[in-house]
Amino acid sequence: MQALSFLATNTATASGTRVINAAAHDNDSVEYGSTVLPRGVRSRRVDTNNGVVLHILEAGFDGPRKPCVVLLHGFPELAYCWRNQLLPLASAGFHVVAPDLRGYGLSASKAVTFDDELLPYSMLNRVGDVLGLVRALGYEKVSSVVGHDWGGPTAQWCARLRPEVFQSVVSMSTPFLDASGLPLGTADRNPTAAPEVDQDLRRAPQGIHDLLRQWYYFKSADWKGNKPFPLNAWTALELAKMPAYYIMDLDKGIAATMAEHQPQPAEIATCKWMTEADLQVYATQFTRTGFQGGLNYYRVELDPGLDGELNAFAEKTIDVPACYIGGSSEWAVYQSPGSFQRMRSVCTRLKGVHLVPAAGHSIAEEQPEALNRLLINFFADSRRS
Repeated sequence: MQALSFLATNTATASGTRVINAAAHDNDSVEYGSTVLPRGVRSRRVDTNNGVVLHILEAGFDGPRKPCVVLLHGFPELAYCWRNQLLPLASAGFHVVAPDLRGYGLSASKAVTFDDELLPYSMLNRVGDVLGLVRALGYEKVSSVVGHDWGGPTAQWCARLRPEVFQSVVSMSTPFLDASGLPLGTADRNPTAAPEVDQDLRRAPQGIHDLLRQWYYFKSADWKGNKPFPLNAWTALELAKMPAYYIMDLDKGIAATMAEHQPQPAEIATCKWMTEADLQVYATQFTRTGFQGGLNYYRVELDPGLDGELNAFAEKTIDVPACYIGGSSEWAVYQSPGSFQRMRSVCTRLKGVHLVPAAGHSIAEEQPEALNRLLINFFADSRRS
């Protein structure tokens, strides 16, 4: 009866079809998204033994032990952004684990503030979070680590630092980045971001629900102004060519910028990749935690004292099978001029570069079937390597 119920509830297959929850009852095995996440997906809280207990969504956990795949979300996202990957990847033979990362969602027991300790958000510690999570789950090796947006650099460093554990890597949206050498001329750099950013988001006049709706829409393929192209250099004139969600007007913050890009009611009503039920999951969690946890990932990048340990790995390449996936309508591909073109010098075994048609920044949600096929094919190819 359980098997019949599972088959009736979910349409996921190894070919990568969209997950649909057709159950008459909520999924009582998850802590959020119970009306949307299908049965066969569950929540757990896992102590990483690295100073944080992470809430995870997982699938493929029953039956004989399967190879593990870890999915790392970006900003402002949650493990929930992988809802359409969990069962298809599990059906392809994997134990799929998607955590709310440090400072996000149910992995944050309370709102994160600007004055909270920043060191735990350093890149090495974030790698420690992922390594601690998979070891706590009983894995000494991970078939692949997949990261989107800010999850991308974390996935990249997992593979760069512990290739014997993370046996392949996928970076989505964020190109594979150099392990930069020691920079010059940083003595006068301001080491922190302004504390007002979190308050600008938490106290957005339009409310967090509408702010997130605008944010996701503005960066998606649904907003027809997203027509990215390579930039020539890291200069003000070149960077100003990007949309306002990257380069804002001087007199506007994020909330005001997003407020100018509210989708029309008809667009909201017909949006299948971000329904009101989906949006409510995000809005509920970010209302509770604020955005500071995610903003801390940016802050540590601006303080050499917090990520200085990475200097020891300057110019170190990524030597496991790697794959890059971006959206054909997203600017993240080109926001760091030259990075997209240099990926083959960063990854010695880059096996694929894909720009998914009709996808903006939220690839996993906008075009899940296409993404699932790419991931499943890459995992199979990597295991043969």
